[in-house]
Amino acid sequence: MAELTAKRKRPVYLNLVRIRLPLPGFVSILHRVSGALLFVSGFWLLWLLDASLRSPEQYDAMRAAAAHPFAKLALTALAWAFLHHLFAGIRYLFIDADVGVALGPARKSSWAVLAASLLVTALAAVWIW
Repeated sequence: MAELTAKRKRPVYLNLVRIRLPLPGFVSILHRVSGALLFVSGFWLLWLLDASLRSPEQYDAMRAAAAHPFAKLALTALAWAFLHHLFAGIRYLFIDADVGVALGPARKSSWAVLAASLLVTALAAVWIW
């Protein structure tokens, strides 16, 4: 039994950085990252909404806080997360309906998701900044 396990070559170290991931896999990972970012930031956004609805003074304070460059950067990142998650989710709905499952259309739809999310995020960033 010991001879059988000694003959098998098992991977010792898997370098995830050197693995060349195909574009649909990259979009899938970004879909998960954007979903996690939206989930975590939802609490912050709800707190901002709650604080802004308490009184006119609190609303002015929240507007002043949102005018800070770091807050604008965070809002731009959240806009990207929402838009990427939306467009990738639509792509996955089509894939679930067996539309665009082949390699060529899957790559094209991945490029479309990335382009659409970045383009609409750029438009949102112009409005935010």
